[in-house]
Amino acid sequence: MKTLFNKPALWLLASAIFVSSCKKFDEINESPIAANGDQVQVEYFINNSIIGAQMNPDVAERSFVLYWKTAGHQHSVTAISGGTNDDGWTSAYYNQVSEWLNHVNSGIQLAESKIASGDSRAHLKNLLQVGRIWRAYLIAEMSDNFGPVPINAFKGTNPEFADVKSVYYYLFTELKDASSKLDLTVANPTGLSNHDPAYGYDYTRWKKFAHSLWMRYAMRLSEVDATKAKSEFETAAASLSNIITTKADMFQVKERDGWDPLTGVMSRSWNTQLISASFNNACLGLGGIKSADQLGASFQSAIKPAGYIGLKLDDHFSTKTNDPSAGYWLDGLPNTIDPRAYKAFIIPGDVSNPAFADNGNDSKNTKRNLVNATGGVVKEIEAKNTWNARAAGDWGAKGTMNQVVTYEGTMPRMSRRFRQSKSYRIFFAPWETYFLLAEAAERGWTVPISGKAAYEAGIALSFKFWDKDWDDSAAAYEAGNISNFTAAYLTSTDYNRLGTSVNWDHTTEPPAGRAVTFKNGYTGADGSGTMIYPKNDLYKNGTVKNDRLTKIITQKFIAAFPWMPLEAWSDHRRLGLPFFENPVTENNLPNLPALNSSNFMTSNVAFFPQRLRYPSGLQNSNAAGYGQAKTALGTGGDAVVTPLWWAKK
Repeated sequence: MKTLFNKPALWLLASAIFVSSCKKFDEINESPIAANGDQVQVEYFINNSIIGAQMNPDVAERSFVLYWKTAGHQHSVTAISGGTNDDGWTSAYYNQVSEWLNHVNSGIQLAESKIASGDSRAHLKNLLQVGRIWRAYLIAEMSDNFGPVPINAFKGTNPEFADVKSVYYYLFTELKDASSKLDLTVANPTGLSNHDPAYGYDYTRWKKFAHSLWMRYAMRLSEVDATKAKSEFETAAASLSNIITTKADMFQVKERDGWDPLTGVMSRSWNTQLISASFNNACLGLGGIKSADQLGASFQSAIKPAGYIGLKLDDHFSTKTNDPSAGYWLDGLPNTIDPRAYKAFIIPGDVSNPAFADNGNDSKNTKRNLVNATGGVVKEIEAKNTWNARAAGDWGAKGTMNQVVTYEGTMPRMSRRFRQSKSYRIFFAPWETYFLLAEAAERGWTVPISGKAAYEAGIALSFKFWDKDWDDSAAAYEAGNISNFTAAYLTSTDYNRLGTSVNWDHTTEPPAGRAVTFKNGYTGADGSGTMIYPKNDLYKNGTVKNDRLTKIITQKFIAAFPWMPLEAWSDHRRLGLPFFENPVTENNLPNLPALNSSNFMTSNVAFFPQRLRYPSGLQNSNAAGYGQAKTALGTGGDAVVTPLWWAKK
């Protein structure tokens, strides 16, 4: 790859690619080789960039699923959570995001050229601003993955790389200026809406998207550049009418089945996407809603008493992690759990559930063995109607002898709703707006709503997302809505497994631990003990588990599933919240050398991935730019564990 951005001279050559996206997304209405100056329209370039950014299945599985969802602890995979960076995966994403930027930059420059040449069509200036807003999103996405990236489009064959601070300051300037120049009174020509898969060129909604992104990026700077963060956030959020607060204003793009950029990003059936320990620990006990009130009659006998933690199976379940659930297998269903958990992930063996992802016999088989070192069966596990999560990492010999915790039929795995390419891929949702406003209010910034009102509105919208009437086109819902639990949930003072409650006004810290009962998984003997709430050294030195910021980010993390894994990862990098358990270290992880068997009970920035390494081809294609990027990254250099400028150090 020699360039990141197209030169103006490449417009007409590129038009042969872009014409396919005009009129309708799935048909070519004009011959590419017959394209002339009139056919090369700004909207074609913007449309192609937005559609491309949905990611084809090859890029999506590796970037969205194996990088973002893994680093954001939305499912249980070791991969990058163990510090591993795959150059092939990274190269595919880098090349694709560069292409999306090429498309939108070409559209922006074409708009500027047409305007300069006297094109007086009223909507053209608005298309220019839309292009700038979308480009800001893409630059931010790229920077949040790698760090320093180019922002100087069309200024040379090999663009210069800007440091992350410069990137973010540029984003603020662009979003402020572009949104202010949108003329909301412009009437579009017939057919223009077909070229915008997100908003149909509704400029009011584009303005809301711009201001909402502006809020997101301002909050990113909260720990490193607080004065700038506050100023930019307050300007962006000055009016609720200018930000995304409803389902109708969400930035989302409809999926379709096949093998193209509109195919669902989580549609590959071979990737099981099992529940993560982080998500499970956040949900267990949170909100005080009983499983008995959420589930049908066939599940009632499997629900365990409050305080029961499961079977203790020391020979097969590692405890070399600070996961508070480590070492136990819950041989049933939890007594209380956040209602979203049973919607996001499916109970093993629940084959009649329309959201059950049927991947063949492995998905339906709920019986697996724990074996000894020679392969002899020690215990058969029946996982039907059980609820467990595995911490990623190196389980060593215990992992070899445990045939249960990585098997799709025995573990809760992601709902079929997101596997069919029939939903909408969400880029910005109203619940994120409200959680951002709640955080800003908690920081003492001036926002148009109280922190409590924003927090509760975010939770209510997140609950509503899981109701049947939210998106009928997904056609894979478990029966029953959960919005009816919202009121009781908001008042709950019950702690989850991390020591955090829901109620905004309940900030009493939990005790050091809670009494639990268990059974010896090998002998059946009853036992009792204390489950210690984990110490999160990344946030306030581990002394706080139930303040309002922890509540906000816990709710934002749960609500981010499954569409916003990059934001979940970014919040953890920025704040150390919510609590992420360390990878298991039965054997040391070579790509996380700072983590070992003597310190796994502590939390440290160096125990978690912070970024993607640049693709190897960049060093050959743009050695000077790569050098600029490495220098801007600081002493850590081009490494997975090098924190970005805005992240915790």
